[in-house]
Amino acid sequence: MMTCALEERIQRDLVSALKNRDDATLSALRMLKTAIQIVSAEKGRTGDITDADVEVIIKRAVKQRHEAAELYKKGNAPERAAEELEEARILTGYLPQQMDDKELTQIVSDAITEAGAAGLKDLGRVMGRAMKLADGRADGKRVRETAAKLLEC
Repeated sequence: MMTCALEERIQRDLVSALKNRDDATLSALRMLKTAIQIVSAEKGRTGDITDADVEVIIKRAVKQRHEAAELYKKGNAPERAAEELEEARILTGYLPQQMDDKELTQIVSDAITEAGAAGLKDLGRVMGRAMKLADGRADGKRVRETAAKLLEC
C-alpha cells in the first residue's frame, strides 16, 4: 500500500515529536495517525488514501478539537480547553494555507455572480460554488459568513 506525501510528513513529524519529547505534538499526531488508519481500513474502500482524504480527516479533527475546547471552557476546565486548542493549532499546520479575507471576498463575489444570486434565499447555491472555488483553502463557516454579508447588501 502506498502512502501519500501528507501521510509521510505526518509520520516523520510523529517520530520527531517522539524523539524530542514534544507531548502536545505527539498526542495530536498519534490521534491523527489512528484516524487515517481507520479510514484506510474501512470496508469497501478502493485504492490508496490520498492527500485530499487526509486533509478531510485533519479538518474533521480540528473541528472536533475546537468543539471540545468550547465544552471544556463551559465546564470550567480552561487547562483542557487550552490543550485542545493547541492540538487544533498543530493539526492546522498540515492543511493548505487559508486564504485571506480579500481573496475570500473576491471568490464569494464571483460565486454570487455565477449563481445569479439576488439575496439570502440563494445562499445555498452560492455556498456550493464558493466552496468549490475556495478548493479547501477557506473554512465553510468563513465562506458562509462572507456570502451572507455580501448577499445582504
